[in-house]
Order: sequence, then structure tokens, then C-alpha cells
Amino acid sequence: MYIGLVSDTHGVWSDEFTKFLAPVDEIWHAGDWGSGLEFVRKIQAIKPVRGVYGNCDGQDLRFEFPEYQFFECEGMSVLMTHIGGWPGHYDSRARRLIEELRPQIFVCGHSHILKVMWDEKYSMLTVNPGAEGIQGWHLVRTALRFRIENGKAKDMEVFELPRSGSHQQ
Repeated sequence: MYIGLVSDTHGVWSDEFTKFLAPVDEIWHAGDWGSGLEFVRKIQAIKPVRGVYGNCDGQDLRFEFPEYQFFECEGMSVLMTHIGGWPGHYDSRARRLIEELRPQIFVCGHSHILKVMWDEKYSMLTVNPGAEGIQGWHLVRTALRFRIENGKAKDMEVFELPRSGSHQQ
């Protein structure tokens, strides 16, 4: 499975991200979609989408997406939630879910900081794609794509676009 991963779009999408995500099988969105269901439908028109809601998302998105998802993908267990943290600095709710569910991949957003780290304590890959949107203090907009095959994540690629680059609502 070829995965595209974004977060914190805050209602902004760009053609450059559509091109980067064109070859993936599925887009995962780690919350803070922004702009409601019409915006979600634009992303769903690109590829099938799996996602969670974020702290800035309204009730319409909270009815569409759960607070967290725990699922299996090509032999790997995946936990996705918006507010998560990173090894040694997990949000308390995320840490409880990690300890209970023991995922092999933990996906989160919220910080607007691209981070991919191995967590020795929980033997899992922690992934935050940063922010695709322009809201916030980050200078570079980011997304990831990677493959999950036979129980392994591999071939991770980062896409970067200057915050001043083109964007559409």
C-alpha cells in the first residue's frame, strides 16, 4: 500500500500536493482539516481518504471522522490521532492509547512540525507530516508518502513547499 500523509491543512490545498500524492493508493489526514465537508470532498476526489478530526475542526467533521483510528494496513497496526506528541513527549491521552493498543506506527499532527522518529520504548515508528496548510508559524508546508509492504514501512519521501507558494481554498 502506498500512503500519502498530510495534516493541518486548515482549509488550504495546493496543486503541488495533488501532484505529489497522485501515485498513492490512499491519503491519511491527521486532523485540522478546516473549511468543513466541502473541503474534505475535494481531497476525497483525489484518492480514498482515512482520517481523524483535529482540535480546530467543527462538528460536521467530528461526525465524519473519529478522534482516533486504530487499524491494520499491510500487516502493520496503525494508530492515528491529531494531538499526539513524539517519543518521550506524548500527550497523556495519546500515551494511554499507545500503551493500550501497542501500534507499530503512530501518526499524529497538531504541532505543524514534520517529525519521523523511532520510539525504542514502544517499538513503533512515530510520524507527524507537519502542516500542509498556511495557518500557523511554520515556514515550509510539508507532506509525506511511504509504502507499507509485508509488515514494514519503507521508502518514505518528504514533500516541501514554501509557505508563500501557491495555495487554493
